[in-house]
Amino acid sequence: MADQKLVERNIPGMNVRASRFAEVEHAENVSATLRRLSAYFAKEKGLVAGMLAVVALGTVCGVYAPSLQSRAIDVIAGEQAGALFPILLIMLAAYLLYSASQLVQGRISAHLSQRIVKRLRAELFSKIAELPVGYLDSHSHGDLMSRMTNDIENISTTVSQSLPSLFSGVLMVCGTVAMMLWYCWQLALLSCATVLLTVAATRFLSGKVRKFSRRRQRLLGELNGTVEEMVSGYRTVVAYNHQELTTEEFCATSDDLTKAGIRTDIFSGVMGPVMNCIGNIGFVIIAVFGGWFAVRGTISVGVISAFIVYAKQFSRPINEIAQIYGQVQTAIAGAERVFSLLDEAEEDKSGAPLAAAGAAVSFRHVTFSYRPGHPVLRDFTLTVPTGKKVALVGATGSGKTTVVNLLMRFYDPDSGEILVGGQNIHDVARDSLRKEIAIVLQDTVLFSDTIRNNLTYGNPDASQSQLDDAVEMSRCGELLRLLPQGWDTVLTGGGSSISQGQRQLLAIARAFLADPSILILDEATSNVDTRTEQAIQDAMRQVMQNRTSIIIAHRLSTIRDADLIVVMDQGQIVEQGSHGELLAKKGKYYELYMTQYAGFAT
Repeated sequence: MADQKLVERNIPGMNVRASRFAEVEHAENVSATLRRLSAYFAKEKGLVAGMLAVVALGTVCGVYAPSLQSRAIDVIAGEQAGALFPILLIMLAAYLLYSASQLVQGRISAHLSQRIVKRLRAELFSKIAELPVGYLDSHSHGDLMSRMTNDIENISTTVSQSLPSLFSGVLMVCGTVAMMLWYCWQLALLSCATVLLTVAATRFLSGKVRKFSRRRQRLLGELNGTVEEMVSGYRTVVAYNHQELTTEEFCATSDDLTKAGIRTDIFSGVMGPVMNCIGNIGFVIIAVFGGWFAVRGTISVGVISAFIVYAKQFSRPINEIAQIYGQVQTAIAGAERVFSLLDEAEEDKSGAPLAAAGAAVSFRHVTFSYRPGHPVLRDFTLTVPTGKKVALVGATGSGKTTVVNLLMRFYDPDSGEILVGGQNIHDVARDSLRKEIAIVLQDTVLFSDTIRNNLTYGNPDASQSQLDDAVEMSRCGELLRLLPQGWDTVLTGGGSSISQGQRQLLAIARAFLADPSILILDEATSNVDTRTEQAIQDAMRQVMQNRTSIIIAHRLSTIRDADLIVVMDQGQIVEQGSHGELLAKKGKYYELYMTQYAGFAT
């Protein structure tokens, strides 16, 4: 808001995709978050049951196939009697089923993740749409968007990829260990010894990679920030001859980023060869001790081949579980952030409808503060009669926009009351109140839609004649004639393809079309030229007839014809009267007016 804004510093580039060893977020209450997530899975019981069944089938096939391979080798070596061909057919079927289960598992998990994420995303967007304005003013918009995008995407990725891998990995490890112990418990224990090496190597290397990955992400954010400032502020950089200094800063950060990137890639690249080396050590152990056990007659040659396959099946899920652990933790932390937003209180829309008996506005001894102990309005009392035009003037931070915020019930006063048509707006439903008010802000907001839909935003049932009248009164006719598709021209990027002044004209037309009982103009003509402003002022006089109008203006020349001019300072009314009366008093208004007349900005 204009009177008090919370400034946030967003670091560009921090939304880059983190590596698998990047710093992991942790939820504060994992069990509660998992319970809430399980409720979403419960609504998809069929898909969950299907995925678990397919995972179980694939695990059984993956565990059973090496035992068939062992039997086939023993039959070929003559150590076991039986027909070879049926064993090979069954082994082929087992591997085909295993591969098919992987494909089906991927499809089911993809459907499951998208259905859960769709429900979460819809609930989250609905919640944001119902949040109080005060919440959005006091929280980072980037953080809210991050919950809708990054956190939801982390949950989706975990459900579709990490969760099935986790289930199948746990089942595969349990099944493989059971088969290894069943065949030869001594060789199984020796094979499992390599797990200790795997865990130790993973912890050491992932710690190094995580350390340098965090540094690389931070430096990448700084580098992107430097580039963004250079591009967006290029005229300023060139005007002050800071090209060389900016380039030196960029190169210094780039050098540090290069070093951090090299170290990250080195340790990350070593991970694969180290794991392969440990796996080969496991194969050597199986070959040496397996051969010794085979010579002694404890096991057959086929069992050795099965152990080699089982050792690979045993180490791979452990590595995968170690890698996806961080992803699961990050997803749970993201889910907790999403649920915390879903738990926020919505804007209270209860209350009686606003009666249509007049639109007089009265502020009675209103006190309000955005932060406790720092009042913006102090014992503010003002009456705006029906159909009158009242202007609020004063220095920045004097409380002008706060008056509008309270009238719109974006906030409620700490004390005092506000009446519209004799009704206390605290007892009026917000929707009913806002339906009778149209507002044009200094910071124009247009949507990525056609001009027609933008203008009918406050009055969807407006006829074409009403549209034509609104456009004519706001002086938008020439703009529409210049646009290639006219009414159906799509504004992209919030209207970035047209000038700020043209955007403001469209916003004024939108307010006219809403046909409100109360019209609020907050620096509504600040971005148009003097000639256009005068034309709009002439049109406004027609529109404001029989309407209660509140105007916030810094250009005092635009409010000379106001029925009442209210001068505010530090949240209080210091003067009020007509333009001529206030000039005759030679008080605060006189100082503001003469300062502008002398050519200085206020």
